[in-house]
Amino acid sequence: MTSPSDDIIIAENLWKIYLLGKQEVKALCGVSFAVKRNDLMAIMGPSGSGKSTLLNLIGCLDSPTRGKYYLNGKLVSELNENELAFIRNQEIGFVFQVFNLLPRATTFHNVELPLIYKGASKKERSEKTHRALRMVEMEHRMDHRPSELSGGERQRAAIARALVNEPSLLLADEPTGNLDSKTGIEILNLFHKIHAQGNTIIMVTHDSHIARQAKRIIYIRDGKIEREEKRGEPRAVF
Repeated sequence: MTSPSDDIIIAENLWKIYLLGKQEVKALCGVSFAVKRNDLMAIMGPSGSGKSTLLNLIGCLDSPTRGKYYLNGKLVSELNENELAFIRNQEIGFVFQVFNLLPRATTFHNVELPLIYKGASKKERSEKTHRALRMVEMEHRMDHRPSELSGGERQRAAIARALVNEPSLLLADEPTGNLDSKTGIEILNLFHKIHAQGNTIIMVTHDSHIARQAKRIIYIRDGKIEREEKRGEPRAVF
C-alpha cells in the first residue's frame, strides 16, 4: 500500500503497549505526525517520555500495537520481521550515542559493512564507502581503527556508515551525548551539511540546545505529543 501524500513519513494514531505480567504499560498513546522530505526534525522529551519507543517505530526496529506508519510510500506498520529488516537496510541510516563500531576493523571496513550485508559488488562498495567518508571528511582516517580515533572522529565514521547506503532517512539518537561541547558542535554542523545536501534527518534528544538546531521540534511526554514548535531553516552553530 502507498501513503496518501508525498510526505516521507506519516504516522497515524500510533500506540505501543507492552505487557509486564498482567499489567499494561502504554509507551505511546495515539501519536500522529508527518515529516516532509528534506526536513530536519527533533523529538524531545524527558527520560521515559516515549521518545526512544517512537524512534524505534520510525526506524522499523519495532512495530506499533495499533495505528498506521507509512515510510516513503509504504505501509510498514503491517510488515513482518524480514520485510522490516529489508526496509531498514534500504531506507534508513542510524546514528547512535554509542558509536557501535567494530573495534578491530578499520574505519573503511566499518563504513562498508551495510553494503556487504546488502550484497553490493566490491566496486560499488569501494565507490560508495569513499563517497561517504568524503562527506564526513574522514577519508584520510579510513585505515585507522576506532581506538586510534577521537570521539568526534568515531562519530563521523558512524555517520558515514549510516549514509553509505544513501538512505531516505537518517535517524540520530542522542548523537552528541558522548561528546564534549566543541566536538558536539562539529557534529551538529556536519548534520546541517548533510541536511543541506537533501537528506531527511530526525534527531532524538533531551538537550534543548541540540533540539533548537532543527527546523521543527516535537515535544513528547507520557507517550503523547505535548506540542510542536516550528523554527524555520536551520543554521550552522559555532
